[in-house]
Amino acid sequence: MTSDPRQRVMPVATVLAVVLLLWYVGAVGLNSAGAIERVLAPKGPYSTAELIAATLNMQRPVLPSPHQVLIDLWRSVADWPLDSPRNLLYHVAVTAQSTLVGFVLGTLLGVALAAAIVHSRTLDRALLPWIVASQTVPVLAIAPIVLVILGSLGFSGVAPKATIAMYLCFFPVTVAMVQGLRAPQRIETELMHTYAASRNQAFWLLRLPSALPFLFPSLRVAIAAGLVGAMVAELPTGAQAGLGARLLTGSYYGNTVGIWSALVMSALLGLGLTMAVAGIERLVLRSRRLA
Repeated sequence: MTSDPRQRVMPVATVLAVVLLLWYVGAVGLNSAGAIERVLAPKGPYSTAELIAATLNMQRPVLPSPHQVLIDLWRSVADWPLDSPRNLLYHVAVTAQSTLVGFVLGTLLGVALAAAIVHSRTLDRALLPWIVASQTVPVLAIAPIVLVILGSLGFSGVAPKATIAMYLCFFPVTVAMVQGLRAPQRIETELMHTYAASRNQAFWLLRLPSALPFLFPSLRVAIAAGLVGAMVAELPTGAQAGLGARLLTGSYYGNTVGIWSALVMSALLGLGLTMAVAGIERLVLRSRRLA
């Protein structure tokens, strides 16, 4: 029995409508003082409609209105070639590359650490507390240190940014995989012993399949965290490309519309990456059910 598509669309559309309404109200409230001072006061008496129109169409607003952000996004994408630094899609590609590399490395590191922790009580006691403690260090504090160290070793470009993304990716994967690899019940592990399965066979045939339902939710969290790490890594280096660099440039020149355009584009990128991981999850779990 298929569910009505409207049941899925309506809640999302309702939340979006409320967010847009609050956004417009906030734009009017935050921009009104500047609109009165710079636009309306020199012209004399003004009406409420003129005040609202002025606040929603300022050149350098405190909070740009949604339609200003959409117009800026469209002009950035449509008016410039894809290889131009003025095109937001160019910056999306740069940030996505660092995010995906860091995501893959973080996933591999998280799975390896989880496997080591599950198979060794010593590593469980020695590694897990330090893994948790590593996430108490703010990424804004650790990013410049990592970038300086890697730069002194000759690494530049994608590698430093991917390393910061990996730092944020591996933690949710590790924690989820430790729980997933320990998910098989005792009767299942005893059955593997009955068949004289080796530790590696038990891992690949029992523990890893049991961990997949734990792995994929953590991957969705990890890729979103990796995007944040890649953007943060672009800030202290003064990078010329990437969404983080676009945010930094907008803050230098007071281009709030450009800042919000980059923020919206980063949100869309994060949504797209998360949906891609969710699609892979459906394919993998469906193939397991059919197998």
